[in-house]
Amino acid sequence: MRSWYRFLFPVLVLVEGCSQEGAPPPSITSPPPREFRVGSSAPTYAVVRVFYATDRNLTLSANASERYGSERGGMDYGTCDVSIPRDHRLGELEAPSIWKLEFRKNPEKHVVLLEVARQEKAAYFSQLAARIGATRRRNAFIFVHGYNVTFEDAARRTAQMSYDLGFDGAPVFYSWPSQGTLAGYPVDESNIEWTQTHLQGFLNDVLSQTGATNLYLIAHSMGNRALTRAFASLLAEVPDGGRRIREVILAAPDIDADVFKRDIAPQIATADTLVTLYASAADKALLASKEFHGYPRAGDAGAGLILAPPIQTIDATAVDTSLLGHSYFAEDPSVLGDLFYLIREGKSADERFSLDPVDTASGRYWIFKK
Repeated sequence: MRSWYRFLFPVLVLVEGCSQEGAPPPSITSPPPREFRVGSSAPTYAVVRVFYATDRNLTLSANASERYGSERGGMDYGTCDVSIPRDHRLGELEAPSIWKLEFRKNPEKHVVLLEVARQEKAAYFSQLAARIGATRRRNAFIFVHGYNVTFEDAARRTAQMSYDLGFDGAPVFYSWPSQGTLAGYPVDESNIEWTQTHLQGFLNDVLSQTGATNLYLIAHSMGNRALTRAFASLLAEVPDGGRRIREVILAAPDIDADVFKRDIAPQIATADTLVTLYASAADKALLASKEFHGYPRAGDAGAGLILAPPIQTIDATAVDTSLLGHSYFAEDPSVLGDLFYLIREGKSADERFSLDPVDTASGRYWIFKK
């Protein structure tokens, strides 16, 4: 079943985009990615434009990958152009590999941050509103990255997800000042707490200034700490926020599990917004966080799997993962396929064909079909 599903998912992305009249599917980014040609050959890569908001410090570097640093700064806005190679594989974040004797970034082979264009706040929200307004359902998603992530890699990941999901809307990422290093975990913990107020203000601005009617929030790892708190505060301050934020996706949340169940889950589980939590017992990064803090994390599975209806919990332990098993939400075809139907069709876990329900005395959760 899994091998069949992995093969079929890229086809499903295209079929879902086809009109009833049988016209070709629209581009899987909106507006269409730019295609570049070498001579008369086929396009060698596409360029996906993503929007960003960040409270990282602005550097003086002319290099796009170093435009923002790892220190705290004021709020800044703009767009990034990111290359997706023609031979891109679903879920891959292609980068130079010494095993392939690749020592430089090449947009024909790699997902590369090509350009960063800063904008004044008013111009930024005007352009973001225009991009959202050009979509059929006035869609946007906002991705909040986790620990050990640079601005560059947050941009690359956002473009890859938008491309792989065939997202018809505006892809946006919020980048907080993660140190982008393994040793930076304690500093990242301080900065994710510091950034919460800025993130809440940004979410409020998106709701009030863009006309988005279908907003999807996606957080990974430590980024869930700021997103869940900001979302809870937003619900209290913006009465219709829950109706316009269609989905909140908590991927591998690095949050104290007891704190999540006691304080956070009751605040974010609303009748208007579907909240989905992806967890895994094979997530070595969260196992390390558990050792560091002394208590289980909300993204753990196994005996500590969080069941807090109406939050829908997906146990992703069985999916193929990377070495750390921490980025499955954007890398595994099965999880990407599940996100596709969650976001594109708003289907609950019981309606998504890739999942099987598991009923326990504590409630229901879902696993991926094998």
